[in-house]
Amino acid sequence: MPEYIYRAVDENGIVVRNRVQDKSKQNLIKKLKVNGFMPIDVTQVSFGKNKKNTMKRNETNIDEIMQLANSADVAKSKNVRKFSTIEKINMKLSKTERVTSREIVIFTQNLYLLKKAGFNNVHALSTIIQSTENNTLKGILEDILAGVEAGDYMYTTMEYYSDIFPYIYINLVRVGELSGSLDESLRQAVEYLDSSEALTKKLKKILIPNIAQFVVLSVLLFFGSMYVVPIIQDIFAQVGSADQLPAMTIAFSNFLTVVQKNWFIPTAILLAIIAGIVLYVRTPKGKYRWDYFKYRMPIFGKLIFAIDFSRLSKAMVLNLKNGMRIQEALEVSKNVVKNLVMLSIIETSINNIIIGDSWVDPFEKSGLAEPMITEMLKIGMQTDLPNMMEKLVEYMDMDIDQIIERIVKVLPQIMYSVIGVLIIFITVVVLVPCIQVYMGNFLFSAAGL
Repeated sequence: MPEYIYRAVDENGIVVRNRVQDKSKQNLIKKLKVNGFMPIDVTQVSFGKNKKNTMKRNETNIDEIMQLANSADVAKSKNVRKFSTIEKINMKLSKTERVTSREIVIFTQNLYLLKKAGFNNVHALSTIIQSTENNTLKGILEDILAGVEAGDYMYTTMEYYSDIFPYIYINLVRVGELSGSLDESLRQAVEYLDSSEALTKKLKKILIPNIAQFVVLSVLLFFGSMYVVPIIQDIFAQVGSADQLPAMTIAFSNFLTVVQKNWFIPTAILLAIIAGIVLYVRTPKGKYRWDYFKYRMPIFGKLIFAIDFSRLSKAMVLNLKNGMRIQEALEVSKNVVKNLVMLSIIETSINNIIIGDSWVDPFEKSGLAEPMITEMLKIGMQTDLPNMMEKLVEYMDMDIDQIIERIVKVLPQIMYSVIGVLIIFITVVVLVPCIQVYMGNFLFSAAGL
């Protein structure tokens, strides 16, 4: 385990210095910050003898960290240092510096280019660290570098930072390192990050304006029903008009009045439903059914399955090209997907290989894969599987693009339909009574004309 000498400042400005062992520099810095110490300097001096430690990098042992402050090194001065406002702001910002997805993309692109140029992992990471400005990301990369120098894979350290590196990203790196094709995996990781960001931007471009319209119209509907409609009813009653508001207006207004008086009942019911769904989804059976719903859900279901299967296929191509058998390729490649339904299909395929059956049958029997996919796999088994799977990956990429285009066309139509229905409802419930008041016909009824 690496050994470090650190100097840190506590909340009262007292400087603490000590020599400790920890898994990584980044992990030690985290522990110090969690326990109220602001690191001034952390220097690695050697590797300790104890290599085995079950504690993960993102875990903190409070008892251990409190023992780090060596009382012999603490200045027992009564003069407590007062931090300036700028110093306090800088200390606060240094604790909360966020790593953006764009910075992860840039890091991956640079690592890919350096690997293509023939750099080894240590040299490539060292070069990237020198040009990294984000202190949080720089510390994480230093942690990864320390792991690589100690003989670990990069993905093993990345797993401790799952809040920074996406699950799929980590497992793409894992497949690349285990198959000996890290540069190709990094290229796929860049494509994954770019495609995810592009898809998110497209969906936001469609959804955000329409959701904003929906929210504004809903506020208008509820405001009109709860405040404007009762005022109109009072006007009719005061002048003695026999005119009546639309039945839908009265019914909806009465409904909102009841809900407003007994708001705690629908709120409790809604919270109970949400809590029940969340708790059920956390169970193995609930998680499986939720993942199955993802593949079967309207509009997005086919896209989610196609993306997962495409990632699996790309990972398998890397492994097969590097001499792995189909069973081994499936075993390693399954880590690039998280959906339990897909994982169960893959496990069934592996079991089929063990007993001598076709590994393609589980995909075909699931009813989720298109006939073209399973037929290409069957042909590949009879000819050249790696070559056929490369063609399958190309086909899946085109299929995903077509599915996205269909979603981009269909989603606005659905949103416009929902908003259109809401506008009609607002017209009947709120605008018609307002028009009645504006036209003044209720005055004739009040006068008996």
